[in-house]
Amino acid sequence: MILKAYFSKSVSVKLLPTLGALSTGVLLMTMQTTSAQAAGQYYNCANANGCQLVDSQYFTSSYTKTQYPVVMAHGLGGFTTFFGLIDYFNGIPDELMKGGSTVYTTKTSAVNNSEVRGEQLLQQVKTITAISGKPKVNLFGHSQGGIDIRYVAGVAPKYVASVTAVSSPEQGSKTADFVKATLEPNNNTDQSANITTELVAGVFNLIGGFTDIGSGISYRDIQEQDGWQALMALSTDGAAKFNAKFPAAMPTSYCGMPTSTKVNGINYYSFSGVGQLTSGLDPSDYLLVATGAPFGSDANDGLVSACSSRLGYVIRDNYKMNHLDSADQVLGLTAWGESEPKSVYRTQVNRLKNVNL
Repeated sequence: MILKAYFSKSVSVKLLPTLGALSTGVLLMTMQTTSAQAAGQYYNCANANGCQLVDSQYFTSSYTKTQYPVVMAHGLGGFTTFFGLIDYFNGIPDELMKGGSTVYTTKTSAVNNSEVRGEQLLQQVKTITAISGKPKVNLFGHSQGGIDIRYVAGVAPKYVASVTAVSSPEQGSKTADFVKATLEPNNNTDQSANITTELVAGVFNLIGGFTDIGSGISYRDIQEQDGWQALMALSTDGAAKFNAKFPAAMPTSYCGMPTSTKVNGINYYSFSGVGQLTSGLDPSDYLLVATGAPFGSDANDGLVSACSSRLGYVIRDNYKMNHLDSADQVLGLTAWGESEPKSVYRTQVNRLKNVNL
C-alpha cells in the first residue's frame, strides 16, 4: 500500500493496478522472508511439551540481536509467568525483544538444590537449541538461577556461549546460614524425624508446587520439590561443596575478585546490587531489610552479599538494587534516579552481541 501511494504520483493511471499488485506481492514476500529475523521473540518453556511462543514483535533496533538465544533461569521459589499476570523477569524479555533478541524463559523446580534444578535446566536448553536451530545459548540466572546455569556450563559446555549470574549467592547466603543454624540445633541425629525441619521443608515444598501450577504446569507434571535441600544448597557450606565441583570463573576467596572470565570457551559475567529499602512504595523492601540483618556490615541486597555474587567478569556489584529489583520486581518499583534494571540487562546483552555471542 505504501509503494502504491508513492508510485501514483509518477505513473499513468493504467499501470496502477499492475504496480499495486506487484508492490503488494513484494511486500508480502519480504515480510515472509524477513519476519523471523526482524522479530524479537519470547518463549515460555514451563511446560512438558517444549517451549511456547508468548509474544513476538518487530524490533526497533539491533542493539540486543545476539548470535545465540538468551535463556533466563529463575531463582528460589521462581516461576515464568505467574497465573498469566506477573512475569518473574518483569518486562525484561520484552525489552530485549525490542533490540532483536530471541528470549526463552525456563522453569525448574521452584524449591530444590542446584544440581537437580541444573539438570532440569539442561534438558530445557537442549530443547531450546533444537527449536532455535542454534547450537548454543546465552544463559542468564537470577539468584539461585545463577548457580543453576553454572551447573549447565560445567556438565555440558558445548551448549553454552555465555553465563551471566545476576544477584546470585555463588558463595552462599548468610540468610540461608541463619535459617539453617536456627533449625539444626533441634535436628539431633535424625533429620527426617525433626518436626520443625519437616514443617519448614513442607511449607517450602507447598510453595514450590503452587508456583509450578501458577506457571501453567499441570498437577501431574509438578516438578520435584525439596525445601531442606534448597536451604542446604544456598548455605555457605552447600555453596562450597558445589564450587569444589564447578570452580569455573570463581574467586579463590570470599571477597576476592575472579581471576578468569572465560573457561572452556564460555564467557562468564556477573552483576548485582546492594541496599534493601530502594523504594518506599514497595512492600517487599521491608521484608528484605529483615532478611538482610544476618549480614551485619557486609554489603548486601537483602539476600545476597556483593562479595558472594562475584563470578567471571564483574560488571558491577553495587547497583542501587535490592534482590528483587535485579529482576525488576515487584511491579518495577525500583530505586528512583538509579540504573534501571531493564537497561542493565540490555547493556549486558549488547555486550554479548559485541563479542559475537
